[in-house]
Amino acid sequence: MTSQARINVKTRRVKVAIVGGGFGGLCMAIKLREAGIDDFVILEKGDGLGGTWYHNSYPGAACDVQSHMYSFSFEANPDWSHRYSGQQEIHDYIQGVTDKHNIRQFTRFNAEVTGAHFDDQAALWTLNLADGSQLICQHWVLASGPLHVPSFPNFKGMENFKGKIIHSAQWDHDYDMSGKKVVSIGTGASAIQYVPHVAQEAGHLTVVQRTPPWIIPRDERAYSGMSKWLFRRVPALRQLHRLRLYLSNEARVLPIFNPRIARLAEPALKAFIHYQVKDKETARKLVPNYTLGCKRILISNAYYPTFNRDNVALVTEGVKEIRENSVVFSDGSEQQADCLVLGTGFVVDPRIYMKDFEITGLPGRRLQDDWKDAAQAYLGTTVSGYPNMFQLVGPNTGLGHNSIIFMIESQVRYIMDAIGKLDARGDAWLDVKQEVQDRYNDKLQDELKGTVWQNGGCTSWYQQADGRNTALWPHATFQFMARTWNVNMKDYRWQPAVKNPAAVGAARV
Repeated sequence: MTSQARINVKTRRVKVAIVGGGFGGLCMAIKLREAGIDDFVILEKGDGLGGTWYHNSYPGAACDVQSHMYSFSFEANPDWSHRYSGQQEIHDYIQGVTDKHNIRQFTRFNAEVTGAHFDDQAALWTLNLADGSQLICQHWVLASGPLHVPSFPNFKGMENFKGKIIHSAQWDHDYDMSGKKVVSIGTGASAIQYVPHVAQEAGHLTVVQRTPPWIIPRDERAYSGMSKWLFRRVPALRQLHRLRLYLSNEARVLPIFNPRIARLAEPALKAFIHYQVKDKETARKLVPNYTLGCKRILISNAYYPTFNRDNVALVTEGVKEIRENSVVFSDGSEQQADCLVLGTGFVVDPRIYMKDFEITGLPGRRLQDDWKDAAQAYLGTTVSGYPNMFQLVGPNTGLGHNSIIFMIESQVRYIMDAIGKLDARGDAWLDVKQEVQDRYNDKLQDELKGTVWQNGGCTSWYQQADGRNTALWPHATFQFMARTWNVNMKDYRWQPAVKNPAAVGAARV
């Protein structure tokens, strides 16, 4: 039977199931293949690989991490065109890596997973899919990441709007904005990229800002042909360039840990705003009133100058109501609109975006119940009570200063070590001890208290409603790499494999 035929059967069994086909899922698949494990499948809810770089194609979409850092360490690309790459170039890189490692043959597209349930007697997981099929596996890796469920605001009267509504993550490239009155809501990472492009096309653009972001200049230099040639012919030079980028990014950790250092850079950035925006009142509204780094720092050379255009207006009043052909703001003013563009980001709290994705582990354990107060994991990768379940970019693995791919590679290395150790022992499953997980998370939250994220005078998507930060890693990335270099066997319970599933005994410590 061919691999494609096996994928199409109603129920299939594999050693490893990977949920999500972005950078994380692709890295996991490649490392499985390198280890000689081809008994796996990627379950991708969309119809293509690439994750956020497949789905987010809005005008101006680009990465805010340098190209040579925002790529796999084991799959160098000496031909990046610019210091910071756009969506299409990153997407092309992903497709090239996918084809090189023949990953598509292991991928099932349009395969949305709706639930996962562990059988402790058989030591197997059953994944339920939206099409009614099931997949049985020994291990599964949740690699969907936190940026895949668009967040839609619930404004009064929004359902009555007669114009076009576009979310940045679901861009309609067929819609012509020429001459249209466009209202863009939100000023996050996506909005500052598409706003300059929309302003050039639309007849009039109103940008609705709730909280202004800190924005730093973008290095838009292109790599010369000579640089690419040297990177290709002398790999050590490319590696040194990547190392320099890594170290310069890591230096940003210092102001994160000490808000007083972060504040030292604010006068220069305020001057940058006033230099780029001609109207003093508009410039004043674009200056944040919280410490640099409290929210995500964005990069752009085009966003601020956009407000010098005659067809662009900045509104800092909140949205009160959406009418059939207009938007009403909290001060009573009204703006006619043909199109609403929602730069409102994503639902990033897994307790919300996974509320209908039921996960049950050992008897009596349900992830929605265990995470009712906060999403917690050990090293952002394993969760006590859910054997052989792993996460990529799980709780407290996000970054505010460097490349998330560095974290993904560290986690994949850890997962591969866990699977290898389990196979070497001949055991059925491993489960992180509850006390180990609790001690780790208590210490992590204590370490976050002194950071700019907790003491910067703002609230952000990094935090839950109660102020707990479940998104970010509060240290240098090399510290995370050191912690995840290999599995400390004492942190886990190891369940022996048994011939008679009914005779499963106590797990080995």
